[in-house]
Amino acid sequence: MEGLIRGKVVSVNGPIVKAVGMKGVRMFDIAEVGPDRLIGEVIRLLGKIALIQVYEDNTGLKPGDEVLSEGRPLSVLLGPGLISSIYDGIQRPLVGIAEKCGSYIDKGIKLSALDTEKRWELKPLAESGAQVREGTVVGEIQESQLITHKIIVPHGISGVLTSIVEAGGYTIEDVIYTVDTAAGPYEGKMAGYWPVRSPRPVKVKKNPHIPLVTGQRIIDTFFPIARGGTAAIPGGFGTGKTMTQHALAKWCNADIIVYIGCGERGNEMTDVLTEFPNLIDERNGRPLIERTVMIANTSNMPVPAREVSIYTGVTIAEYYRDMGHSVAVMADSTSRWAEALRELSSRLGDMPAEEGFPPYLATRLAEFYERAGLVETLSGPDGDITIIGAVSPPGGDFSEPVTQHTSRFVRCFWALDKILADARHYPSISWIDSYTEYLHDIEDWWKDLDSQWLTVRNAAINILLEDNRLQQLVKLVGADALPVTQQFTLYVAEMIKNAFLQQNSFDAIDKYCSPEKQLKLLKTILTLYEKGMILVQAGLDIKDITERPLVSEMVRLKSEIPNKETERIDAYSEGLLKELESLKELLLGV
Repeated sequence: MEGLIRGKVVSVNGPIVKAVGMKGVRMFDIAEVGPDRLIGEVIRLLGKIALIQVYEDNTGLKPGDEVLSEGRPLSVLLGPGLISSIYDGIQRPLVGIAEKCGSYIDKGIKLSALDTEKRWELKPLAESGAQVREGTVVGEIQESQLITHKIIVPHGISGVLTSIVEAGGYTIEDVIYTVDTAAGPYEGKMAGYWPVRSPRPVKVKKNPHIPLVTGQRIIDTFFPIARGGTAAIPGGFGTGKTMTQHALAKWCNADIIVYIGCGERGNEMTDVLTEFPNLIDERNGRPLIERTVMIANTSNMPVPAREVSIYTGVTIAEYYRDMGHSVAVMADSTSRWAEALRELSSRLGDMPAEEGFPPYLATRLAEFYERAGLVETLSGPDGDITIIGAVSPPGGDFSEPVTQHTSRFVRCFWALDKILADARHYPSISWIDSYTEYLHDIEDWWKDLDSQWLTVRNAAINILLEDNRLQQLVKLVGADALPVTQQFTLYVAEMIKNAFLQQNSFDAIDKYCSPEKQLKLLKTILTLYEKGMILVQAGLDIKDITERPLVSEMVRLKSEIPNKETERIDAYSEGLLKELESLKELLLGV
């Protein structure tokens, strides 16, 4: 085989292999190691020695075994067929592997990431003789019922389009168009490779201004994230990180979901793989799998592939962003990724920093989250990537390095609370410890829906903050010792928690809450607070308010009124106002 770089193994230290004789090899080039041709990546060059990170089980590998490299960086194959696919961390198709190998992945197995025989119906969008450049759309394919796949002239290619095929069915290996460039003719296909560690180019990055609507009330109303933004979900074991990400993946308004199971338990990924094909997107009536790409690198798979899996996922996300799509990346969890980084760095002999993590942990995290954003693409339309990373701090300690570094690079922080989770209050996102920096970025979008959104949101947050302060006093003197106005504040705060913040993912109505319904529910609770506080201050007993039938019904509105029938909440609010007005008349003795 001409053009191959050949070397020999001189040392094996777990997944880290040292090889000599690799003259001409570069950093991050792919290498195939040993008789099984195990996939690896050159991660360090020390004189004549190349250090290779092997992404497969290298049991039996020994000094003297051959190492081969084509001089190509670790890349993913990007083209039609990614949607609905399930890959491991280095983009091997797990369904195809299961059909060929059964339950366990054979060493050295190599399958194409995309189906090379499937014919896609191409619709040409350019004509011969046209001047094209990087980003020019020359054709499109209906990849799924939900996703239109655009064939785009790749980065670095410009010139005259000398030929393009007619409409019809073609495979990813067929030449679709030819461009006469300054360097000679370029033959364009539907699919091509891109290095996973290199961000794809864009025209310009923009400030995000549209919210990622998730259907989760505590997120959308209290701690929203913009499309193109970054968020972290830190929480200890059992607080619901994975379930929260599942809910976001199922119901958020992104066009495409890239779900990365990075070092998590196999049964959790199994839940995703079995649920998504059966779940229907309420907005379009189609299966959720038709807009999803999954990367499963579970805890029993090789550690090095876990380290690269997040780059594989975000590169696929950038590919669809460049077509003008909105993409949400769910990384579960970046702590497991950081642990893989720590293990590999220790084998490399790197100087450990805090808690044994390598000193470049913060840099790697920043590089990952930096690939999010709203951009003007090379093809013209805007596209965006939203990155939501789960963090699993040991013992729920948010002061550990991964959580601390992540909080520096994200603008949205959804802290999960163990006490809330133990009380079966889900999502267990703490309204005290969480924050968002996107309120003013997306304010105009919400104002188009309701000009009072930010006022209503801040009023509810203030009630919860006052409740948190009063709870400290209750522990000391008991609730009965507080003034009646403060007792009423405690009651309304509990109503906000139970009737608004708590949400049931298994309830057919409550699993997804539209922005319109969210606002109306919260306004109803604030009406009770404002009108009720006037009555309490005037001397009315709190029980006269709380024991009214309509007030007790408030907690059930979220699960009884569908998103399309929010006028029923308006009718309820009118009835509540009348009931509170009757209490005022009773108080005045009318």
